[in-house]
Amino acid sequence: MRKSAIIGLITIALCVGFLVSLSADTNTYSTFTEAAKDPREFHVMGYWEKEKGMYYDAQKDANHFAFYMKDQNGMVNKVVYNGTKPQDFERSEKLVLIGEMKSGTFYASKILMKCPSKYNNDLVEVKQDGTVKKYN
Repeated sequence: MRKSAIIGLITIALCVGFLVSLSADTNTYSTFTEAAKDPREFHVMGYWEKEKGMYYDAQKDANHFAFYMKDQNGMVNKVVYNGTKPQDFERSEKLVLIGEMKSGTFYASKILMKCPSKYNNDLVEVKQDGTVKKYN
C-alpha cells in the first residue's frame, strides 16, 4: 500500500471516531418531558413530592418502590424503582434518577440522593441490591 492511502485511511478513521464521540450521551440532566420523547436512558434531577407520598411494602414486594417526583421544570411524575427503598429517602434534599420513561411512568434503574449533612454535601447512589456508594 502507498503512504498516501494509509494516511487517508487513518484520517477517515479519526473523523469517524470524532463524529461518534459527538453523538454520544453527555449525561446532562433532563426533565420528564424530554425523557417522554425518547426511549433512551436519562438523568432527571428533582425533589420528592412529599404530599403525594410513596409506596413501599416489604411484605408484599421488597423490590418495588414508587413515589412522585417534581423535576426542575415543576412537572410532577410517578417514579417506579425496582429495588428496595433507599435508607433515609425521606431526609434526602435532592434526587437524581437514572432511567427511562414508559407509558407516562419513569422507571428508575438508579437513584442518587443528596442527603442533608452539616459537614458535607455528598451524593449517595443506592443500587438495586440495597448497597450504598458515596460520591464526594
